[in-house]
Amino acid sequence: MATYGEGEPTDNAVQLMQNLSDESFEFSKGEHKLGGLKYVIFGLGNKTYEHYNVISRQVDEYLTKMGAIRIGQRGEGDDDKSMEEDYLEWKDGMWDAFARVMNVEEGQGGDTADFAVSEIVDSHPPEKVYRGMIPSVIQTGHCVYIFFFTLGELSARALARSKGIHDAKNPYASPISVSRELFQNTYNRSCVHVELDIEGSGITYQHGDHVGVWPSNPDVEVERLLCALGLSEKRDTVIGIESLDPALAKVPFPVPTTYATVLRHYIDISAVAGRQILGVLAKFGPTPEAEAYLRNLNTQKEEYHAVVTEGCLKLGELLQLAAGNGIKLAPTTENTTAWKIPFDIIVSSIPRLQPRYYSISSSPKLNPNSIHVTCVVLKYESAGSRIPPRAIFGVGSNFLLNLKHAANGETTPATLFPAYAIEGPRGAHREGMIYKAPIHVRRSTFRLPTNPKSPIIMIGPGTVSCPLRCYI
Repeated sequence: MATYGEGEPTDNAVQLMQNLSDESFEFSKGEHKLGGLKYVIFGLGNKTYEHYNVISRQVDEYLTKMGAIRIGQRGEGDDDKSMEEDYLEWKDGMWDAFARVMNVEEGQGGDTADFAVSEIVDSHPPEKVYRGMIPSVIQTGHCVYIFFFTLGELSARALARSKGIHDAKNPYASPISVSRELFQNTYNRSCVHVELDIEGSGITYQHGDHVGVWPSNPDVEVERLLCALGLSEKRDTVIGIESLDPALAKVPFPVPTTYATVLRHYIDISAVAGRQILGVLAKFGPTPEAEAYLRNLNTQKEEYHAVVTEGCLKLGELLQLAAGNGIKLAPTTENTTAWKIPFDIIVSSIPRLQPRYYSISSSPKLNPNSIHVTCVVLKYESAGSRIPPRAIFGVGSNFLLNLKHAANGETTPATLFPAYAIEGPRGAHREGMIYKAPIHVRRSTFRLPTNPKSPIIMIGPGTVSCPLRCYI
């Protein structure tokens, strides 16, 4: 159970929390009791916030009050440190308690995929494929430039171009009306201000709401993992994905699609590789040394922290490193050893690429038809002594930087910032020189006092003035 904002549940848990807290709500046996229920619970939170893990604690309290029996201890993950390490430390004790209470033995299902991936050999209508990259080659003088126009709709409504409510399940492709750089004198640092046009979209917002921007993964990481998985030549092969148990796991993104589209638009390959997945992937090592390297990181917490966490290693980079290739700035099939990892495992093990949320720096009173985002572009150097320092880039802010450069007819410096395929699905995110960003608004319960005479202390972190613009 996750907690965000001012101690609020996630959108998909709101109804559950209402049912648990409402004593008049009747469950299947016609009463507000759950005496036959046994449960385990792990909370997701961040200790830097006042209401740390309050939702998981409330659920635990509600269930206990209604007669349910918790198995093992309640786990709490702290995203300010390492959520995964907190989970790994909790789960072993939980499984021991679970086995005793339920009288079962742990099986060998940990390496089993949740989904089955199959290549579609029969012809499939291109207009019905949530597709990957279509290359366009342009030659100028002695240089050949390859541009990739991506197709990777985020929803069925986006593919059909049908109208409807724009939300987290159906983002709106918002035209960028204004974009500019706020750090004028520092070339290596950037703070972008982007104004997103929402006129005619049906989207509204209030003070304190957040805008979710849906980025894609940068080109270099997509190429790196295609090479590391031996899928470079099959990048545009159409694939279908089915859940092996639809009651437990639904396919998390639209299908049919392609290998490249999954890596670019749908799963989070830009995150630091988790320790748990390394044990699953180790057995597919191309050499005994590569297998041993991953198993050591999987079982040795300190070694994992020193190499992966401090080195900020993404999965593609880690596969290159384990195979003895070194981390390549320009990955190719020639400099990257291929691992025979089933794509079923990749889809099952890597979470969905999520939107990045930003404070809205505009006022709905002054700017009802546009949403403003002001953010510092994240770029820093990796720490640690095991891996040579290299530049680390935030996915969402650098995606916005690419859009800002394109909207103003500027060139993204390839040596300073990663490049993204910003044309969008079937070129839908560009009309002439107008570029679009897929967005939705997340409501917040934060509101100013209704009495305008009430004293307010406002603290602006990060970009300082931008959260205050909408109130002043």
